[in-house]
Amino acid sequence: MGKNLTKRSEDYSRWYNELVVKADMAENSAVRGCMVIKPYGFAIWEKMQAELDRMFKETGHENAYFPLFVPKHLFEAEEKNAEGFAKECAVVTHYRLKNDPDNPGKLIVDPEAKLEEELVVRPTSEAIIWSTYKNWIQSYRDLPIKINQWANVVRWEMRTRLFLRTAEFLWQEGHTAHATKKEALEETELMNDIYAEFAENFMAIPVIKGAKTENERFAGALETYCIEALMQDGKALQAGTSHFLGQNFARAFDVKFATQEGGLEHVWATSWGVSTRLMGALIMTHSDDNGLVLPPKLAPTQVVIVPIYKGEEQLKQISEVANELVQELKAAGISVKYDNRDTQKPGWKFAQYELQGVPVRLALGPKDLEKGTVELARRDTLTKEFVKREEVVEKVKALMTEIQDTLFEKARKFRDEHITEVDTFDEFKKVLKEKGGFISAHWDGTPETENRIKELTKATIRCIPFNGPKEPGKCVLTGKDSARRVLFAKAY
Repeated sequence: MGKNLTKRSEDYSRWYNELVVKADMAENSAVRGCMVIKPYGFAIWEKMQAELDRMFKETGHENAYFPLFVPKHLFEAEEKNAEGFAKECAVVTHYRLKNDPDNPGKLIVDPEAKLEEELVVRPTSEAIIWSTYKNWIQSYRDLPIKINQWANVVRWEMRTRLFLRTAEFLWQEGHTAHATKKEALEETELMNDIYAEFAENFMAIPVIKGAKTENERFAGALETYCIEALMQDGKALQAGTSHFLGQNFARAFDVKFATQEGGLEHVWATSWGVSTRLMGALIMTHSDDNGLVLPPKLAPTQVVIVPIYKGEEQLKQISEVANELVQELKAAGISVKYDNRDTQKPGWKFAQYELQGVPVRLALGPKDLEKGTVELARRDTLTKEFVKREEVVEKVKALMTEIQDTLFEKARKFRDEHITEVDTFDEFKKVLKEKGGFISAHWDGTPETENRIKELTKATIRCIPFNGPKEPGKCVLTGKDSARRVLFAKAY
């Protein structure tokens, strides 16, 4: 199974595509540019969803749902937002099909069923949500509004890759309304922190928190904060964004509130989101040439037990012990599967669970029963050991934490080794070509220089890190004054 994967060192992109399909996570669909998320992939996404949903609710957010369609005039209301997404919009123009009189059995668009106003299939929901908030907000007593929705969005992409870039994808989008600028900025920062905490504590992915440059900001935002992660091939991946929208949307949709002092003011807004791209980040941070490697906190199955036997009698004896283990592990809060299917051999099962990244595998054979042991294999290190039957549960419990921590530390070490400071453009190009990763360099702060560097190297400014040193220097391209270093990288 896993052994058939292309090696990462040979063709990283192909390795990724093969892994997503062979590990049964997703596949291309009959709709060009859209994917089918298969049960195993969706189970991982559900674990992410559950965790994030809990974190959102703990910070006072509620879930709601808004329409998939946005009337075109609403979409146009905030000009920068409309302009930024215009090229990716799918548009509904008609509401009915009819039989083709010239071609029985075929359907054509009914020209008489043209919509009075075209509908945009949401690429993001600010427009429809802010037109709704206008009805909800009259006074300071109605604020803040802190709503999240789990939804699908459509951004028409011609070049697609499973999870990383598809025409339709799943995400959550938070949209909040506040009485003051200070409160909205605090919300923007809080959500970015929540994303970082989720990425590091659950996905075991180290991230850098920072602000986007004007060029890279969300269309219609005054500030975009982000978390940036580094993949094994040296490319960056934006793992989450949180936007301070100022009063742009409130002005566009005329959302005002009566203040405590009796005045009338526009409200302050934020929006923030993470999507199924996180699945791509998870795969490309931890996995290896044998397949998927999952952190225990997000693994649909944390432990799998495989019996090794000849004949029904042996299987019956092994199953007694295996079923006891299943109950004990479940009682300890560990998700476990006993795979006693007789349609596949143990070797096939081992390869399959390795490919699917199950963190711990237990094997039980007749010799183990005699000795009172269980063979335990770790997916992250591919090491095996024999554990006494009565010590299995404690050992597995400890391993859940240890594997989670080991994966994070390994990824952090890789990331830190791939942040390189450069002071000349020649160095910049050399590091980008030979090593990749984040390049810490001075930049003169102009969009022109940023665009020029992108044209010359395909590297973009991933973020202006919040905790980076603020030392003055000279721009790596123009030699002009720069207040601080920023992080460049090629990105997904």
